[in-house]
Amino acid sequence: MGFILFLILPAVLIFNLAFGVGLHTTVELPEPVIVKGIYMTGYTAASKARRENLFGLIDSTELNAVVIDIKDYTGKILYDSKIPIVNRLGSKFVLIRDLPDLLDELDKRNIYAIARIAVFQDPFLAQVKPEWAVQTKSGGVWRDYKGLSWVDPGNQEVWDYNIAIAKEAVDLGFKEINFDYIRYPSDGNLQTIQYPYQDGHELDKNEVIGNFFEYTSNKMKSRPAYLSADLFGMTLWRDDGLNIGQTIEAAAPHFDYISPMVYPSHYPDGFEGFANPAEHPYEIVYRSLVRASLDGQRAKIRPWLQDFDLGAVYNQDKLLAQIQATYDSGWESWYFWSAANTYTTSAFKRD
Repeated sequence: MGFILFLILPAVLIFNLAFGVGLHTTVELPEPVIVKGIYMTGYTAASKARRENLFGLIDSTELNAVVIDIKDYTGKILYDSKIPIVNRLGSKFVLIRDLPDLLDELDKRNIYAIARIAVFQDPFLAQVKPEWAVQTKSGGVWRDYKGLSWVDPGNQEVWDYNIAIAKEAVDLGFKEINFDYIRYPSDGNLQTIQYPYQDGHELDKNEVIGNFFEYTSNKMKSRPAYLSADLFGMTLWRDDGLNIGQTIEAAAPHFDYISPMVYPSHYPDGFEGFANPAEHPYEIVYRSLVRASLDGQRAKIRPWLQDFDLGAVYNQDKLLAQIQATYDSGWESWYFWSAANTYTTSAFKRD
């Protein structure tokens, strides 16, 4: 019997190598962190003075994590990627020229590093690979109300392109990958849209995005990093996919953290009886997050919270209300979004 196994095992190995079938390996993940984080653009990360200002804030408060753009809403790759297709297409716009040094600094300061990747909103990729883009029924690349173009969420080549970036980010030292814009377009003239990779079949957006979630999770198993997914806050209230393909149910088995964007300003006037939801951060965040039921699932909830003025002035009290609502709803991690990277520092507990 031992002799037979001796013959079989090399044969299995040769088959796996020849046909690209991965052998099961166990990857040791970083020590889990109860994240209390902030967002940082590529422009801020590229400026040693600006990023040091935020690192100083993290060092001196309860904050312990930073989410850094490595592929932003423009579709550009913001560091010196070595991925062949990135270089072939010219996707790089190298803002963060010292990314390895930056990640070393974060590690020394015990700051948890999360790489953010904007996936299907990708004007650059739609420009250089128009056959991958969301199209108009009359021909040409479709654009939303902001003039931004998207790539077809049903295109597996787009999936592989973004997963390659995610893998490289982990290899460089990021502890987690945060996927954003993992959905279909939500605004613009949606009646004129055509998705070329649906092959004329009835479009099931929920199934397509769910398949992307599963595919990405499987492909990332070879890397020692956590995965998080940014979803619309309304996914906590509706399970129909919101016409963009996002459901909590589909994401929960495939990500370590689901990050609903529960910004109170983004809820419609009159929501839950509030004339202006932005003026009621505790109630909106609490009532949203308490709806999440993830018992037995891989994922935990880690919300994006609001630190920007929209619908109301967001001061210390409004930030603290959102943090408390997160805790009261049964979750312990959070991060704040400010597109300008200016944060209400007094809201964070001092070490």
